[in-house]
Amino acid sequence: MIKLSGEALMGDKSFGIDPETLETVANEINSVHELGVQIAIVIGGGNIFRGVTAATAGIDRSVGDHMGMLATVINGLALQNALEHRGVNTRVTTAIQMAEVAEPFIRRRAIRHLEKHRIVICAAGTGNPFFTTDSAAALRANELRCEIIFKATKVDGIYTRRELSGRRISVFSS
Repeated sequence: MIKLSGEALMGDKSFGIDPETLETVANEINSVHELGVQIAIVIGGGNIFRGVTAATAGIDRSVGDHMGMLATVINGLALQNALEHRGVNTRVTTAIQMAEVAEPFIRRRAIRHLEKHRIVICAAGTGNPFFTTDSAAALRANELRCEIIFKATKVDGIYTRRELSGRRISVFSS
């Protein structure tokens, strides 16, 4: 599992997606994928919108968090596009319904995609306000039986080792 923050896609920009940074990230993910590693990614949206910050601007926290979830879908689609230009099969899954854009996250389906050597990009966090995409990464890693979480964010890791459902998962922060 890779927890990739939205900020990781900004490069030197103050917001949005930097095309060169997106290409670099896609190349790095592809190089690991070519080794035969199954990869699931939880993508953040802080480069586009952050619900917690919106709350200070008068937007209801729940509304702001839902807007942030939509931002993660934008980032997920951008990453999917960059990876598929490299010939990598991917699936974007979301925790909120948007069938015209991505599949709903269904645990068994996501596991099957991984078995078929597809990269699974998980967007829209947990689908619930008040939960970070870091929480979503821990949840999805547990559901998908991931052995390791790599956390590529600006926020320090919360823990380095944890027992989840009787399995030990290591988390590495960038």
